Amino acid sequence: MTSWTAEMAQAAEPLGLVAGSGLMPLRIADAAAKAGRPLFCILVEGFARPQDFAAYRHEVVPLGQVGRMIALLRGQRVRHLVLAGRVTRPSLLAFRFDAEGMRLVAKLGRRAIFGGDDGLLSAVLRLVREEGFRPLGAQEVLEALLVPEGVLTRRGPTEDDRADIARGVLVARALGAADVGQCCVVQQGLVLGLEAIEGTDALLARCAGLRREGGGGVLVKLVKPRQDVRADLPVIGPETARGAAAAGLAGIAIQARGGPSGLAGTLVVDRDETVAAADAAGLFLVAIRPADFLPPKESER
Repeated sequence: MTSWTAEMAQAAEPLGLVAGSGLMPLRIADAAAKAGRPLFCILVEGFARPQDFAAYRHEVVPLGQVGRMIALLRGQRVRHLVLAGRVTRPSLLAFRFDAEGMRLVAKLGRRAIFGGDDGLLSAVLRLVREEGFRPLGAQEVLEALLVPEGVLTRRGPTEDDRADIARGVLVARALGAADVGQCCVVQQGLVLGLEAIEGTDALLARCAGLRREGGGGVLVKLVKPRQDVRADLPVIGPETARGAAAAGLAGIAIQARGGPSGLAGTLVVDRDETVAAADAAGLFLVAIRPADFLPPKESER
C-alpha cells in the first residue's frame, strides 16, 4: 500500500473530512496540515465543535443535509474522504433531511436506517463510492494509532485479569456480532456492563457503582466481527484510561493491529498520554489478538 503521506504529497485536491465529536477528527486534520495537504471539513452539527476547527476550512451541516454535504465537497474538488468521530444516531424525526437526504433514505432502505450502526455505515460508504468519492479509514491517515500485540504499560495483566479478558472477548464479540457495541466491562467473570448507544465513557461511569468487592475489572474493546474498517473502528484515549481508573478497574484490553490488510484494530489516540494516564493510575493496557482468548472452535470462525 502506498503510504498516505506520499500520496498526499502528489495530490492537488484537498482531503475531505466529515467530522463528528471526539479527538479523532482533529488528529486527522492536524496530520493533513503537517503533511501539507489542503483540507476541507464538513462538521456535523451538534457533534463537531466549530471552534476546534477554526484553523481549517469548514462548514457546519446538519446530519440529514446530505445534498448540501455532497455539493460542498464537490465544490472543493474533494475526491478522498474520511468519516471520523462519534455521531450518535438521532431519532428519524431529528434528521431534517433535504431532497438528497430523502433520496438516501429511499436508497439505503429501512434496514440501514432503523438497524444497527454497521448496516448504516456500510450503506453510507457504498453511497459515498457511488457519488464518486474514495472513502479512507482513519487508520489509513494515522497508521500509528494502531498498536502491535503486547503490553503498553509498566504493569501487565495477571492470570485473573487474563481470565476476565477471555470472558470479555467472548462477550464483546457477541455484542459486536449483534451490531450493538464494541466493548464491555468484566470483573471476576461477571459482566458489569455492555456498551450500547451511550458510548465507552458513559459505560465506565455506570460501571463504577457496579463493581464487586475485591480486585480486578477489565474494559475489553474490540473490532466488531465483519465490521467495515473504513468507518467506526473502536477508539480509546486518555479519557478512557482516566475513566477506567475512576471506575476502579484493573486495566484495559484492546485489539492489536491485524486483519487481512493490517489496518484493523483498536485505535489509540494520543498514545503517550494514554499510556501515561494508565501508568499513573496503576492500570494495565494490553493489545491482544482476540483469537488467542477464544475456545478453539470459536477462534476458527
